[in-house]
Amino acid sequence: MRIKRTTPRSGIARRTRLIAVASGLVAAAAIAVPNASASDATTFSAAQLSTASDSVLKADIPGTAWAVDSKTNRVVVTVDNTVTPAEITQIKQRAGGNSGALTIKHTPGRFNKLISGGDAIYASSWRCSLGFNVQDSSGNYYFLTAGHCTDGAGTWWANSSHSTTLGSTAGSSFPGNDYGIVRYTNSSVTKSGMVGSQDITSAATPSVGTTVYRRGSTTGTHSGRVTALNATVNYGGGDIVSGLIQTTVCAEPGDSGGPLYGGTTAYGLTSGGSGDCTSGGTTFFQPVTEALSAYGVHVY
Repeated sequence: MRIKRTTPRSGIARRTRLIAVASGLVAAAAIAVPNASASDATTFSAAQLSTASDSVLKADIPGTAWAVDSKTNRVVVTVDNTVTPAEITQIKQRAGGNSGALTIKHTPGRFNKLISGGDAIYASSWRCSLGFNVQDSSGNYYFLTAGHCTDGAGTWWANSSHSTTLGSTAGSSFPGNDYGIVRYTNSSVTKSGMVGSQDITSAATPSVGTTVYRRGSTTGTHSGRVTALNATVNYGGGDIVSGLIQTTVCAEPGDSGGPLYGGTTAYGLTSGGSGDCTSGGTTFFQPVTEALSAYGVHVY
């Protein structure tokens, strides 16, 4: 499932799946379906793993996500419940002689982009979550959120009635990446450097196995662990995002753009995922360090 914006605009089909903004996505463990073959004992080279990864991209099957697992020396391909057995066969056929390097795992639900700090933010026709408040070198205030939230958005408000203006979109990168930045224009709004009650003082990339937390305007705060780095997800409709943090943290519509963090360290922005906070799922986050570097801003 991709995490969608809670109120998609008509006429823009790919945004109908955007749901969660500033806080996070859905956490859940993928259900492994082992590939029983003689290749289980095969050691694949970095070049073979790269070629196998490229083959998944070229297969262009919506509802797939993949990343190299250095521990198993395989490309782990996670598929949501929209991917058919025939499409899995298509992926393996595309890999050809490197098909043994692929491990297929199933996750409940459907990959969706999510839209709805962790506090709710509102564009003209949809809701997302605020990720992190940031500043530039001149002391100007901004906030980061998901790029699929800022894509096509101008003004942002703090409430659904659009009576309290926050600011205007100053930059957006989606697909490929999934981050955007909004410059505050309302000087009366308090711009906290915290996520809920947790102070954020630095930014980094977590390691596989790290326990992480995400906060969102739909489901609040949930925890999980990092299962992969540099993951690529195909949300469909040409919306392919790479370089993502893959986790088991749950999320639901409206959580898009929300923060992924651990202690005082900022890790990512909620991009999308599958499932919900009842059944669990698989979720993806845009590394926040990339967005900070792109816009020349810092957390505080």
